[in-house]
Parts: sequence; C-alpha cells; structure tokens
Amino acid sequence: MKLSIERLILPATPRPARWHGPTFSVENVRFSYGSTPVLKGITIEGIAPGKITATIGPNAAGKTTFFKCIAGLLKPEGMIRLDGTDIRDYSREEITQRVSYLPQESPVNAVLTVFEAVLLARKHTLSWRVSDEDLRSVTQVLEDLDIEDLSIRFLNELSGGQKQMVSIAQSLVRDPDVLLMDEPTSSLDLQRQLEVLDLIAHVTSERGIVTLISLHDLNLAARYAAQFVVMDHGAVYASGDADAVLTPQMLRDVYGVNATVVTNPDSILQITPIGSIRSKKSRVAAVP
Repeated sequence: MKLSIERLILPATPRPARWHGPTFSVENVRFSYGSTPVLKGITIEGIAPGKITATIGPNAAGKTTFFKCIAGLLKPEGMIRLDGTDIRDYSREEITQRVSYLPQESPVNAVLTVFEAVLLARKHTLSWRVSDEDLRSVTQVLEDLDIEDLSIRFLNELSGGQKQMVSIAQSLVRDPDVLLMDEPTSSLDLQRQLEVLDLIAHVTSERGIVTLISLHDLNLAARYAAQFVVMDHGAVYASGDADAVLTPQMLRDVYGVNATVVTNPDSILQITPIGSIRSKKSRVAAVP
C-alpha cells in the first residue's frame, strides 16, 4: 500500500473525552506453557479507567504472559472481564478493536512508511476505505509524539528508538478501551521516556481508558501510576496505591534488594537501591 502523504495529512480535530470508562477485572487467571505453570491464580479488582496501572515485578514474573492473556493471544483459565463480559466471548475482531497491546518487541514491515504503518494500525486490517477521521487521528498522534517529521520515512530507515515511537503511535491511534504496554520506554532516552509517559497519562485520563503498563523503572512507575500490581513467580504479591505497595519489604521480598523509599518534594515516592540481599559468597558461587 503506497500513499501520498501530501494528500493524506489533514488538520487534526479535537477528540471528545470518554466520560464513562470501561469496567475491567481479573479473577483467578491461570496459564501454563506445557507442564510449566506461569500464571498461578491472578486476581485483580478495582482497576480504574482514566488512570495508569503499573504492572511491576522482576524478570520471569509472568507480566508478558499476563498481558498476552488479556489481549486474547493466549487462552488462560479463569475470568478476564471487560464491561462484564469474559474476554473469550468477544470475537477476534472485537478484541482487536477494544484492546491494544504493545509488546516489548514489535515486528515492523520495512516496505511501509511511518504514516502508512500507523494508518494500518488504525484500520486493524488492510482496507482501501480510509476516512478523513482516520487520517486526522494518525496526524494527531504523530504530532502528539513529536514524530511527524518521520511520516514519509520507511521503517527500515529508523533507529531502534524511532521504531519504538512508531509502535507507541500504533497503539494510541486505535483509540482502545484497554491499553496494554509492555516496557514501552525501554529503547528511549530519558527525555523521550518522560514525554511518552506524559502523553500516555494524558490520553488515559482524557479518553477514560484502562491502561496497564509494565515498567522496570520503579521511579518512573511511581511518578505516573495511580495503582500498582506487583507480580512475582506468576502470582500477585500485592496491589494498591504507591504507599501501600512500594515498600522496603516488597523490594526485599520481590526484587531481592535493600532500598530506601522516601517521599520527594513533589510528593512522589523515590526509591534508592542500597544493594542486593544475596551474600558475596552466593554471587561468586553463581559465576562459572
């Protein structure tokens, strides 16, 4: 699909806020790869629309598998309800329209320009019927992410960070009810991380959507998330607001580190790691 950018880019129009967001809950979700259990009874209630929920935990905690279950890519046991309906009762097309999932590594099609790739994400499928609103939405999200200058660049010409920005644009342009983002800032510099999370927070609030973001940087999570879900070994260790979840005891139990947790002048929790709880002997023994 080859498109003319000069003909496609139209003035952006404001989008109305979604006043009543979707309801979302997870009850006793379990999933195994073969005989290996990965999710062991995940239950989360009260995930509020319009606010960011940070899903945190160490590597191999089950966060990516959990997101894939919500996105309908895996078939778990238990219940994942969107507006009171089990996600498995929606058609594949309905899930694609209502749930937008950004994986850690997104495949890109090098024959497309950035504008075409984001437009294709907006349309969900290859279609020649492109409305003015589709074009405005693509233009708006590129402007919001400050990458409109990349519109006519081909994907294979982009750096890793630029490709990450395009993937984020593809997630946001679909106007989903549920937004799942697995490490969306991993390839971005500090300035871009803040800009992207500012935009995600704004979009989440403005549109009243359910947004779950997996982040390894706990200080970034503390700055932007209103609710936290801590996963460890396929189970929920704790959930709630920052004060209830981001504690020295949690950091010791889940991450294996001693750390201080203080409130900075902006009333945001600040985590400072002190060191691993593993002894020097155990670290040396682990080295071949």
